[in-house]
Amino acid sequence: MISITSAQLDVWIATLVFPLTRILSMIASSPILGNKQIPARVKLGLSVLITIVVTPAIGEMPPVAIGSPQGLLIMVQQVIIGVAMGFTMRLIFTAIEMAGELAGLQMGLGFASFYDPVNAAQSPIVAQWLGMVAALAFLAINGHLLMLSALAESFKTLPIGGMMPGQGFHDVARWGGSIFAYALQISLPILAALLITNIALGILTRAAPQLNLFAIGFPITLAIGFLVLLLSMPHFIPMLDRLTQEGLGATLNLVKLPH
Repeated sequence: MISITSAQLDVWIATLVFPLTRILSMIASSPILGNKQIPARVKLGLSVLITIVVTPAIGEMPPVAIGSPQGLLIMVQQVIIGVAMGFTMRLIFTAIEMAGELAGLQMGLGFASFYDPVNAAQSPIVAQWLGMVAALAFLAINGHLLMLSALAESFKTLPIGGMMPGQGFHDVARWGGSIFAYALQISLPILAALLITNIALGILTRAAPQLNLFAIGFPITLAIGFLVLLLSMPHFIPMLDRLTQEGLGATLNLVKLPH
């Protein structure tokens, strides 16, 4: 007759629940996989599947019962780690959408906004378009697989029971601050082209005061904005690839224990 002690049962449950907590938190807060349009059952099923695949390579778990105070503390730690990793990758798409907002405002499309179900807020149409292009490009370069690979690697660099070091929180804040610079870099060609266009229109208005600037200015800035946006698309994928690699590097730095 097979006998199972309560200690063995606690270890088996902890072996599944502790990694699942980190994986589910990361998927829920990450881009693409954490989209609100994806059903919660799909996210949960994917998290369980990844947990079953990853668990044999994790190693020994802390001999802690899940219902104990120490077990609950470990679960909170895993939630913090997973959310921090997913949030770090989501900031990449935030930079791209911010670039779209800057470009849309300069093009005169600041009033053209639609409801964004992902962020639950109004978003300019250019920002939404760039966000969809970025999502498709992210899947094309296997960014979601690289993200899951970094998640699996995190169990080796930061085992279950270890807490993310304080430097990790500082790195998240610093990475979030650099997003503004990346957003400006992405939108810089459009901003520069429209700045030159506005200067030219200003000179034209001074040379011909009878010219109706509002009648010709908006179509010109709109056409030039879309033209520069089209010309800059071939350089968008390499930029996204570089952002993805830097985001993955920042994610792995979060889960490295100090030596």
